[in-house]
Amino acid sequence: MRTFFRWLSVAALGLLSAPALADDATAARVFEGMPDGDQDYAALVRLWDDFLFWQDPKNAGKDKSLVDVAGLEADVYPDYSAAAMAARLHELGKFQDELQRFAVVDWPLEQQVEFLAIRARLDEQEFTLRVSRPWSRDPGFYVDRMLRLTFADLPVSGDTLVELERQLEAIPGLAEQGRTNLTEVAGDYADLAIFNLSNADGVGHGFPYRAEPPPGVLGWYDDLLDRARRQQPGLVGQIEAARAAVESFREWLVANRPSMNADAGVGKDAFDWYLKHVKLMPYTSDQIVTLGQRELDRLWALYALERHRNRNVPEIEISQSAEEYQSRIEETDAIIRQFLVDEDIITVPDYINELSTNVPWIVRDGGPNFWEQIQFRDPTPDHLHAVIPGHRFDAVVERNNPHPIRGRLTDGARAEGWAVYLEEAVMNAGLLDDKPRVRELIYLFGIFRAARMPADVWLQLNVMTADEVADYWIERVPYLDRDVARVDAEIYLRRPPGYGLGYTTGMLQMQSLLAERKRQLGDEFSLKDFHDEFMAAGRLPLSLVHWEMTGDGTAVATLWSREPLPAD
Repeated sequence: MRTFFRWLSVAALGLLSAPALADDATAARVFEGMPDGDQDYAALVRLWDDFLFWQDPKNAGKDKSLVDVAGLEADVYPDYSAAAMAARLHELGKFQDELQRFAVVDWPLEQQVEFLAIRARLDEQEFTLRVSRPWSRDPGFYVDRMLRLTFADLPVSGDTLVELERQLEAIPGLAEQGRTNLTEVAGDYADLAIFNLSNADGVGHGFPYRAEPPPGVLGWYDDLLDRARRQQPGLVGQIEAARAAVESFREWLVANRPSMNADAGVGKDAFDWYLKHVKLMPYTSDQIVTLGQRELDRLWALYALERHRNRNVPEIEISQSAEEYQSRIEETDAIIRQFLVDEDIITVPDYINELSTNVPWIVRDGGPNFWEQIQFRDPTPDHLHAVIPGHRFDAVVERNNPHPIRGRLTDGARAEGWAVYLEEAVMNAGLLDDKPRVRELIYLFGIFRAARMPADVWLQLNVMTADEVADYWIERVPYLDRDVARVDAEIYLRRPPGYGLGYTTGMLQMQSLLAERKRQLGDEFSLKDFHDEFMAAGRLPLSLVHWEMTGDGTAVATLWSREPLPAD
């Protein structure tokens, strides 16, 4: 029998053909440690509302701004002192205490799933406040907040002008907070921050295009200053003052770098706790290393066989112009959309329109970087991953999900695991049967993602530095350049732990779910229904989606008796 939630989610997606689960798969489960209080499900929804508001008061709905780890807007610079963060941790504790008051043992399975998803989000906040502590360990926490305002388009007026002036005036105070609060800085973090202040990263994720990229954060202030002198002179003085504060912060970092020698990773005990309680993954860090190394070998073997198979097929040449590249994107988009429909891969709701692309046309002095080496040859791998039916498609579906919890909760490994799964899955469903050289590009994407799995663990266990991880990747990933390797190492070191490994680990969980549903349904299995049902579940951690779709709670049974976070 289909539950009301499942009807609501599927209807919202326009996926009314999705199959109902058997009664025994949707029945509630009782596990040791499951809360047996007196608060109902409606109270859980209210707690989730309150928690989202606590995280980000201004943007507690779906259209969230970039928020910092203190839960506040990234362009607002509140108090990051030890006392303020201790107060924040105390407030979080009140939310966590409430969790034991819910009558979870009496709830249907889909509500039990949502409870664990919410608890994981609260545990993520505790981990950040108690273990990651970027405001005291990572100078990049402040450098990131110094950068974004420099991208402002000038001239500005009205409320936009007021906001830009407020941000500029806050920069000196932000820099002073950094000097005060950064008492346990990791060497890797310090080196990355110093580099980013004075050097272009060579990738420019999300940066405005410049034919000659500005040299780091300070270069972007110079870019803003030059534009202000020509377009809005009234801002020149404020920009100069903000730039001087950023320069002073860089000088302070350089002067104090010899004493900044803490570890950047969180350590094995804390990381394993994080994988279990926050990521809700059924693997330890040691197991993830083994799985990652196995995936890397598997994909290299497939790549070698594909290269042999295609040895007499011409190589794909890189696009020679923006126009040629755009033409390839449009052709690819049309082919993929038609394939999804013709081959019954997934339902494409009516509200899915044009979804843009993930890699803009850029001419670099040193030639295309890793992503561009693939994308400029054929957009298919990244279009599947990042456009349709990957990230952009996925995000639009989420925005159209009215569920009060699932419509406002996204797990990183679920989002990335789905996107990586699609690369090989849609290829193996027949998309590239007539494009053998593009199959090679799919494997190249997979090789880089698989190489992240062990390296992400080694970063957090302090086995490797960011530079050593970049070297490890460059040795194993064709086309990989130093800039992309360095930037990726920085992203996965400095983001909440486990993001980099989530790509391929999530893909493995997706394959496990696909395999189990095929075994359960046999000849009644439908790939389209499987994908539609998966999308209807929302972007919850994959172990929870697996439990809900299959009825198998093995992977979540041990999660209910929550272990305390290892001592600092």
